[in-house]
Amino acid sequence: MVGGLVLPQPQHQAATPRTSAPAPATTTQALEQAPCCATVSARPVRGLDEVRKAHARNFKLGLDRSPPHLRPLLAACALGEWPGSMEYAAAIFSTLDEPEAFDYNTLMRGHVVGGRDPAAALRLYVDMLNDGVEPDGYTFPFVLKACAQLAALRQGRQLQGHAVKFGFLGHDDHAQNSLISFYGKCGEPELARRAFEQMEAGERTAASWSALLAAYTKAGWWADCLDSFAAMARDGWRPDESSMVSALSACAHLGAYDVGRSVHSALLRNTVTLNTFMETSLVDMYAKCGCIEKATAVFDGMDGKKNEWTYSAMVSGLALHGDGRKALQVFDAMIREGHQPDEAVYVGVLNACSRSGLLEEGLRCFDRMRLERKVAPNAQHYGCMVDLMARAGRLDEARALIGSMPTGPTDTAWRSLLNACRIHGDIELAERALRELARLGGAVNAGDYIILADMHARAANWDEAAALRTEAVERGLAQAPGFSAVEVHGEMHRFTSQDRSHPRTADIYEMLHQMEWQLRFEGYKPDTSEVALDADDEEKRSAVAAHSQKLAMAFGLLSTPEGTPVRVVTNLRMSKECHAYSALISEIFGREVVVRDRKRFHRFRRGTCSCGNYW
Repeated sequence: MVGGLVLPQPQHQAATPRTSAPAPATTTQALEQAPCCATVSARPVRGLDEVRKAHARNFKLGLDRSPPHLRPLLAACALGEWPGSMEYAAAIFSTLDEPEAFDYNTLMRGHVVGGRDPAAALRLYVDMLNDGVEPDGYTFPFVLKACAQLAALRQGRQLQGHAVKFGFLGHDDHAQNSLISFYGKCGEPELARRAFEQMEAGERTAASWSALLAAYTKAGWWADCLDSFAAMARDGWRPDESSMVSALSACAHLGAYDVGRSVHSALLRNTVTLNTFMETSLVDMYAKCGCIEKATAVFDGMDGKKNEWTYSAMVSGLALHGDGRKALQVFDAMIREGHQPDEAVYVGVLNACSRSGLLEEGLRCFDRMRLERKVAPNAQHYGCMVDLMARAGRLDEARALIGSMPTGPTDTAWRSLLNACRIHGDIELAERALRELARLGGAVNAGDYIILADMHARAANWDEAAALRTEAVERGLAQAPGFSAVEVHGEMHRFTSQDRSHPRTADIYEMLHQMEWQLRFEGYKPDTSEVALDADDEEKRSAVAAHSQKLAMAFGLLSTPEGTPVRVVTNLRMSKECHAYSALISEIFGREVVVRDRKRFHRFRRGTCSCGNYW
């Protein structure tokens, strides 16, 4: 319910479907084509003073209650952005003798432009029905947009029923597209898909596809987004800017570099100049797909077009790649060019310092943020500082910082400390961190228990390790399955540990055997120190031999041309064994290996990693 509003049932029969009539003009065109009274100048009315003068002339001519003569003024006020414009529009509307659907639509549009007062738009719709005015094809896009702005799912579903009864959802693509967009913005991608699929193929437009892609993007349905983007192209539609932004976002999250590069090429073919929003999306996509050089090239080519979001994307991308020095340089350039850094940029800078081990630089940046820039640190900033200090070995200071957080201790901060305890082997403090996470209620997860269990296993405390894993199960904490994926010809191939489900399993395991055989000539021995099994060395070596990351790497080497990078995305933390293995593969096979784990990128070239063994 929105402000106590309950939509009444429509009192009219469904309208006859429009099959032969020409497609109506857009609402903007309709407003522009509204009849002008003789007292209004042909040029657009641009301010409240001009509206008042024109309104006064209508009064003198006795036309002050005539909808056809007041419509230009109503539209000018409803769509104007000057102070008091909507109040004046409402005053004009209240004087109309018999307002029509067009007049209601104009005022509704004014209420939803920029999210001014979407609840008022819904109240106006109720008044419209109560006054016996039947909605037209332009009404439902506005009221559905109002529901989307209010996240009013219940009212939107009522409006869907109204649109069906009035006959606008069967043949009106504007209303249908608005319904898809409404469900997407309310976080209901399945309902958005259902609305899309109920449209006939011939009724779908580029806007229909764009609304569906936006729904998938908001819900994080990245694979569905790319699948639909491909289907859109197969159906012969040229993607618009919104569709391409959704596709780029999906590529960034999936690490689908080849698809993202294809979208970039399409943008260059179909657009004369890329705007700041598009180029910022490209910076983000290339950085998150492991190609920081291309992200930097796009960023450097944006002379005079960079904004705070652009800088934030570049700094965050460099943080992902562990290039803290370059991130600080970009941040300094942002300040020099007069941009005001916001909270998001500082999160990126502090993350960059943490992942590069730049302790002193991170401490200085945190102090300047608070004292010079007057940006109040939030929980994310404190989490970054805890991570920075703890990873640098200052565990006690990190623990003290958690206790002093004005926002109160958070799961992110304690989890950062727990991860640092794993790096530095402090079991006692790790146990404290796990207890605090459990005390926070729903904050603790299976991964937290496994970190501590693995620490006990490395110390050969098998009973404690088993007890922790048992406790996680008893608490109903399920760990997400570990996987690694590699992109080949624009398609992501996913593998789990010991996976034999891929159609080319025999080739993959043969390649895996060859890889290990060649590595052994270089003196490679599997590092089983992080295998949490109470087993002999042979069993441990078997456990690490077909790790998901190694399977993905083997398939990538098999399926991509020599000399090209192999790009792997995994939801696991990079282990010491896989790190050493990947470094040797990059050297022996002469291939760059790019791995995005759950925290950052590792880029292996000629046997060395970009992380400098600090991760």
